[in-house]
Parts: sequence; structure tokens; C-alpha cells
Amino acid sequence: MGDPTGQHTRQATGGDLDPEEVGRLRLVIARLHRQMAQASGSQDLTFAQLSALARIEQRGPIRLGELATREGVSAPSMTRTITPLSAAGLIGKASDPEDGRSFLVDITATGRKTLARIRRERSALLARRIDRLDREQREALAAAIPILEILVDESAERS
Repeated sequence: MGDPTGQHTRQATGGDLDPEEVGRLRLVIARLHRQMAQASGSQDLTFAQLSALARIEQRGPIRLGELATREGVSAPSMTRTITPLSAAGLIGKASDPEDGRSFLVDITATGRKTLARIRRERSALLARRIDRLDREQREALAAAIPILEILVDESAERS
């Protein structure tokens, strides 16, 4: 079970990184994410809702079951996630032409505008933070991007 205090545990080894470094990395990622979320004024949408909305934009129109699978949640959980998106006019539902018992969800123009605004505001915050770095720090950050992308790759963890 995770340590709610944010303190470091001996179980998190991270290879050559000591548990303190792993904890610092986790904390800085969480804080940066929270600051970007606050900067975009997207507190009315949960992380799960934003993730689903982005996935629908990327893959839509999409069946609810496929969306749930891609997001790694159950279909009932995904229904609870997308219901507020539909109510807010960010996504629309249509009958699935291949299966009348099912429906497809797709992003609306309002949903696209909302995602674009959130991305723009979050990127602006990050760009302002990056501007404070010196050239060597910016180069180190740029060099770390492919490494961070590996950390995000869930398929590597499953294999």
C-alpha cells in the first residue's frame, strides 16, 4: 500500500536511483501536474474525465466498452466518467450502426475547444517555467523527454 505521508519507502528501488530520488521524482511530477491543472481552470473536470475526453478526441467515434478498455477501467466506471461530459455538451452519443444495442461517443465542437484551451493554458504555464531555466538546464530537460516517455509507456510494464 502507498505511503500517504509522501515519505519514501525502501520498496521503491528504481534501479540506480535511491528511494529518496524516486520519491522526489514522484513528488515533482505530481506537483507539476497539479499546478498545470490549476492553471488551466479545469478543476470542474476530473483527471479521468479529461483523459477520456482526450481519448475520445483521438479515437472517436468509439464504443463505450472500447473506451473503457483503452482507459483501463470497467464499463460501469466509464459510464460514470462520461455522463458529466455528455451533460456538459463535451461529447455526444449516437447509435452504433453495427450494433443497435450499443452506442458510440464522439467529441463535440465544444469538447474540442475545451481540450484546446486546457492544453494551451497548461503549455503556457510549462513554457513560462522552462523560460526560467538556463540553456544547459533546458538542454538537459529536452534530453530527458524520451526517457520520461518510456516511463509513461504502460505496455512496457505489462510485458
